Amino acid sequence: MDPFTVHTGIAAPLLRANIDTDLIIPKQFLKTLVRSGLGRNLFHEIRYDNAGAERPDFVLNQAPYRQASILLAGPNFGCGSSREHAPWALKDFGIRAILAPGFADIFFNNCFANGLLPVVLPMEAIEALSEAADPLTVDLPAQQVRGGGLCYGFDIEAARKAVLLEGLDEIKRTEANLQDIAAYEARRQKEAPWLEIHRS
Repeated sequence: MDPFTVHTGIAAPLLRANIDTDLIIPKQFLKTLVRSGLGRNLFHEIRYDNAGAERPDFVLNQAPYRQASILLAGPNFGCGSSREHAPWALKDFGIRAILAPGFADIFFNNCFANGLLPVVLPMEAIEALSEAADPLTVDLPAQQVRGGGLCYGFDIEAARKAVLLEGLDEIKRTEANLQDIAAYEARRQKEAPWLEIHRS
C-alpha cells in the first residue's frame, strides 16, 4: 500500500447525497478478486449510457476531471452494501482522497484498509472547495485541505493516520508486531499449557 502524506491533485465535484457502493461499482463487476481494472467501471451506471458510450455531462468524463485524484462528495458517501470493491474501484481510477460531510461506517473503514483517505468536512466547505479553480492539496501530517485560497482542518484518529502515513495494510501491521505475538504465545504456553493442542 502506498503511503499517503501530502497529495495535490485535481478535485472532481460529485456532490449528490447517498452515493451507495452499488453506484460506485455495480454488482456485475464484482466477479474479480484482483484490485486492478475496476476503475474503468467506476460509477458505470451514471458514467456510461445503455450502449456503453460516455455520458458527456458526467463529471469524470469531462476535462480536467478525467485526471481527478480527489473526489468531492455529498453526505453519506459509500452507503449500502459492504463491498470492498468500492474503494478498489476508486483507487484504481486514481482517487487518493475523498472529501465528504459523512461516510457510511464500513466504507469508511475499507478506505483506510486500502490506502484511501476519507476526509470529513462540512458541506459548506465541500461546496466552497468545489468552486476553487486550482488543484487541491490534502495534507495528512498537518490535517489540512488547501486550495483556492481556502484552508480547512480535519480530524483523524491517530492510529488511522499512522497507517496511511506508513502505508501499512493489515498484513504489514500484523507483521510489525510479530515479536509481540511470539512473546504472547510463549507466555501463554507457560501459563496455560492445557490450552495448547498436542499432536502425536
